[in-house]
Amino acid sequence: MALKRYKAITNPRRQRVMIDRSGFSKETAAPKKLFTPTAKITGRNSQGRITVRHRGGGQKRMYRVIDFNRNKFEIPGKVVSIEFDPNRTGAIALIVYPDGDKRFVLAPAGLEVGMSIISSKKGIILDPGNATLLKNIPSGFNVHNVEMYPGRGAKLGRSAGNSIQVQGQVGKYVQVKMPSGETRLLHGDCLATIGAVSNEDHLHEVIGSAGVNRRLGRRPGVRGVAMHAQQHPHGGGEGKTGTGGPAKDIYGHRIGIRTRRNKRTDKFILKRRTK
Repeated sequence: MALKRYKAITNPRRQRVMIDRSGFSKETAAPKKLFTPTAKITGRNSQGRITVRHRGGGQKRMYRVIDFNRNKFEIPGKVVSIEFDPNRTGAIALIVYPDGDKRFVLAPAGLEVGMSIISSKKGIILDPGNATLLKNIPSGFNVHNVEMYPGRGAKLGRSAGNSIQVQGQVGKYVQVKMPSGETRLLHGDCLATIGAVSNEDHLHEVIGSAGVNRRLGRRPGVRGVAMHAQQHPHGGGEGKTGTGGPAKDIYGHRIGIRTRRNKRTDKFILKRRTK
């Protein structure tokens, strides 16, 4: 997708770079059941305590119900619109099936209005938007919207521009390379969609102003060195001070230290992530 720049009538406008949304459908033909209200994400747990900082506020928006299961097998669906989704970085597509059923799916790069897509457990034409089992996809193909466990819905490769490379079959598992650089095994019966997620230029967007971040629900972040000593490991001291040692987060953990502890699934990871 193309990038859009603004005239420099103000300092924030001079910096702002965003995706050109002129190619999205102006109106949607989706039924109301595909839209549901969402609760405010304020970063608080069930006790009301803040567990994720810098969240709150933002514009109200309806959640679009996405078909991550792609379980309408052997029935081709027609793309009737490509739409903007405020809840995710990639675009979404509205699919209409011959029986009148309508569903939202993640729109891969290259998908256009009028095209047909299909989900099948058998061999299919490997065109963008078609979904099939990982074991049916040849080595070297890029996929997205990939299940981690068969039948539980896609969990991997769902953000803008992301794709997962299929590298070959190992018994009942398939070796894949993740966007992070991690190489792991996934069960061959997991569903995957051909192609990469649309809006690959999302990486080059520039927020430009604090107001845009606030409308996205991101509250200001305060530097640790500006805090009281009891609020952050970097805090305290007379005047301006440094961290006094390795950089740490608010909980006292060294930044950059791996925190993953899941020995049960370590056997599926062949190479650790590089990002």
